[in-house]
Amino acid sequence: MSENAFDHLSPVWTHLSNEVIERGEGAYVYTTGGRRLLDLTCGIAVTNTGHCHPRVVKAIQDQAARLIHAQINIYFHEPALRLAEELRRVVPPTLDTFFFSNSGAEAIEASVKLARHATGRPGVIVFQGSFHGRTVGTMSLTTSKTIYRLRYQPLMPGVTVAPFPEPYRHGWDPETASRWCLKELRHILHTHADPSETAALLIEPVQGEGGYLVPPPSFLPGLRQIADEHGLLLILDEVQSGFGRTGKFFALEHFGVVPDILVMAKGLGSGLPISGIAARRDLMERWQPGTHGGTYGGNAVACAAAAATVQVLLEEGLVDNAARQGQRLMAGLRALQVKYPVIGEVRGLGLMVGVEFTTKSGDPDPATAKAVQTRCLAGDLILLTCGPYANIIRWIPPLVITAEQIDTALAIFEKALSDSVH
Repeated sequence: MSENAFDHLSPVWTHLSNEVIERGEGAYVYTTGGRRLLDLTCGIAVTNTGHCHPRVVKAIQDQAARLIHAQINIYFHEPALRLAEELRRVVPPTLDTFFFSNSGAEAIEASVKLARHATGRPGVIVFQGSFHGRTVGTMSLTTSKTIYRLRYQPLMPGVTVAPFPEPYRHGWDPETASRWCLKELRHILHTHADPSETAALLIEPVQGEGGYLVPPPSFLPGLRQIADEHGLLLILDEVQSGFGRTGKFFALEHFGVVPDILVMAKGLGSGLPISGIAARRDLMERWQPGTHGGTYGGNAVACAAAAATVQVLLEEGLVDNAARQGQRLMAGLRALQVKYPVIGEVRGLGLMVGVEFTTKSGDPDPATAKAVQTRCLAGDLILLTCGPYANIIRWIPPLVITAEQIDTALAIFEKALSDSVH
């Protein structure tokens, strides 16, 4: 590789490091320079089965040798049919019909287009702090950070933003935050988003880029009730929280809520580009044939990888492991919170955990978060930040992670923390 090879990649990509990764295995990646790094980013919640899980690799290899591209408008192929069968095992039973795309943003766009066709209404209500993608349409639905929308105006019309409950930021107890946000949503429906012009409520059941925020237990059921009262569709964006990440197969299971449309991506394909939406058959039948599609959606190799991924998650107990190791991780991080007051809050579900750094006055502290992240990388541990102020370090380990690896990561994190604040 030439020394100036980096110069031929667009600088629009931000980079945590300049390391070049040669291979990955389980929870580790290996650089061309010989470093082994404990990767607790999962490619941003993608490699839930770990890097290069043998069963997923074999499914990809076998399918690539048989058929790579079989455009789904022209003919069916076995991997797509098999994937639909596997997904039926894990999604709510009423969501029995699927549409496949390539990325999370594409799946979100598909969900909005379906909602508009099914209801005949144009409007969408999203929630403050949401991240739904970077296309013009999904960027218009995203409010987690201004950089995602910067100098891309005008955006898609018909989007209204409602508050998301943030007890820690507002200094409220969770139920007070939930009640206030639900009351404000009802107010919005009476002031500037009339239900007769609103197709759907779109929400992440656990916010990702917005700060790894877990809503109070009553909030999603409250949204379901409001949606039913006004004939709105409830769309759950499980792009980051799905496929075992929260210790349940989907985060919706923590809240006892079934959406009208479920959006999936990231962990679905263990690294291959595939996404999808699931909805009831009667909704899908209101989507006029030919009004949506794509050349690569439902690619045969990606579908084979996704079907194998679902099997691995179920048959190797990885969802249960996420719940167990998540408890271990949370306990370790909360013990550090007691020792280091710069940690304002530790929150999450399963292996979707956020550590928020704040100053003595309670303001966001991105400088300390960045310092800790940088020192962790020097110690061969990769972590990412999130949140509008980049003051939250998020833990997204692969679901194959072991207790020993959790403990190793916590030890590296504590040293980085100690070196950063002393």
